[in-house]
Amino acid sequence: MGFCIFNNVAVAARHAIAAHGLERVAIIDFDVHHGNGTEDIFSDDEHVLMASIFQHPFYPYSGTEDPAPNMHNVPLAAGSGGKELRCAVQEVWLPALEKYKPQLVLFSAGFDAHVEDDMAMLRFTDSDYRWVTEQLADIARRHAQGRMVSLLEGGYALDALGRSAVQHAMRTAGASASCAKLRVDER
Repeated sequence: MGFCIFNNVAVAARHAIAAHGLERVAIIDFDVHHGNGTEDIFSDDEHVLMASIFQHPFYPYSGTEDPAPNMHNVPLAAGSGGKELRCAVQEVWLPALEKYKPQLVLFSAGFDAHVEDDMAMLRFTDSDYRWVTEQLADIARRHAQGRMVSLLEGGYALDALGRSAVQHAMRTAGASASCAKLRVDER
């Protein structure tokens, strides 16, 4: 169920675990739709923690009933915006991620919750995407040596998609660059 033929973030997580020996991978999903396929793949998998926000009720009408302990879903009502996103991140995602201490942060980066995107009815702005990325980049800096990979998911209002993706990419690149500098300086 969903819009994807292959679940790119699931492939990336499995590869990180199998090929690179990582034991704790976090998947951050801020697409407007619940990542039900990702949740199904990693439900009860101790090597993966998934933190997700999504509009609910909304397609695929999942993510609210009895998620596994490694799933940190925060369904948001239509009309929710930056305030609700910030509360979800601060009250649910960050405490779970601090406890988990991921060695890699993967983003299912959907920008279809943007206020200008008529795909759904969430009301995030460019600055909301910047803020959430900054929070998660800080987690990656402290626990994952700055390791982050972002996979573009949704976004159908092209101007909003472009601006939001730039905000997100600048924050992930900035965190990775500063971590790379730290590793060089430590030698």
